Amino acid sequence: MTDLRESTRPAPEVLTAFEAATGFMPVDEGLALYAAAVEAARLTGGLPLLEIGTYCGRSAILLAGAARAAGTVALTVDHHRGSEEQQPGWEYHDPTLVDPEVGRMDTLPRFRRTLHHAGLEEHVIALVGRSPQIAAVWGGRLALVFIDGGHTDEHAGGDYQGWVPHLAEDGLLVIHDVFPDPADGGQAPYRVYLRALADGFEEVSVTGSLRVLRRGAGRAAGGPGSPESTDRAKG
Repeated sequence: MTDLRESTRPAPEVLTAFEAATGFMPVDEGLALYAAAVEAARLTGGLPLLEIGTYCGRSAILLAGAARAAGTVALTVDHHRGSEEQQPGWEYHDPTLVDPEVGRMDTLPRFRRTLHHAGLEEHVIALVGRSPQIAAVWGGRLALVFIDGGHTDEHAGGDYQGWVPHLAEDGLLVIHDVFPDPADGGQAPYRVYLRALADGFEEVSVTGSLRVLRRGAGRAAGGPGSPESTDRAKG
């Protein structure tokens, strides 16, 4: 397997901003994500980079840095109300992220401040809403799809189903929190990873729980729900 990190690293100020941001991604996984993003943009001629699951913007900093380096843009998809494990009473709940007026999680203000402090706001388009709704109306091609949203089968599987059909033929699929051993974490991202392999994706690199995959040779970029298949269905 090729290690994309060997020739691609973020600028020092981007890495510093990433390390200072609120979030959960380790540095080694972040470096692998950044390298994959730069490589995907190069392979596709500068198509956008898409992240599903943004939280407070830690990994979005790296995608924005990669987008800046490649002359493209990073797209972030999140409703910013927190995933299942971030709700009150759960392990990853942060009470400082609750909007006191509505009594619900709201990570959008922290996300915007994160990008501002990193000097990367102009390289990001924030798509605020639920992933399946946005995917259903999205019509463009993507260089990279990074799945890091909800960790239930419904949400992780829906992210794959909704966004992978938009991935360009030379694009890369990145999946976070892939744990083959159930003792290490939830299994929904792992099942999405297995689904991608069954669909013909080839593993490019493994870094911690981060998997980078490329569509196998001869596999069509389209699928159910893709722009190509939708056009064909319309005749």
